[in-house]
Amino acid sequence: MAQLRQDYEKVKMQETEIIVVGPEGTDEFKFYWKSHELPFIGLPDPTHSVLKRYGQEISLFKLGRMPAQVMIDKQGIARFVHYGHNMSDIPTNDKILQTLQAIQ
Repeated sequence: MAQLRQDYEKVKMQETEIIVVGPEGTDEFKFYWKSHELPFIGLPDPTHSVLKRYGQEISLFKLGRMPAQVMIDKQGIARFVHYGHNMSDIPTNDKILQTLQAIQ
C-alpha cells in the first residue's frame, strides 16, 4: 500500500479512486489505516465476502491471501484484474497508470 500512496495524486488525476479491501476486523483495520496515514479508502472485510466475490486466492503454502488488483470502471465493469502468484507479485504504479489511461 505504500507503493500506491507514492502515486496517489497521479491516480486521482485519472479520475480514479483507490479502495483497499483487507481481511482484518474493523478495529485492527482502522488502527492500521490511521497509523500509516493512508490517503485512500480502506474497507475491512472480516467475513471475506468482498474478497471472495472478486476471487482473491488463499494459499496456506504461501502464507495467506495472495495480492489481487481489480480496476472497476464507472459503470461497474471490471476492466483489469491481476491475481498475484506470491506476496510480492503486485503491478507497478507505472503499469497501473498505463492501464488506467488505456481503459478510459
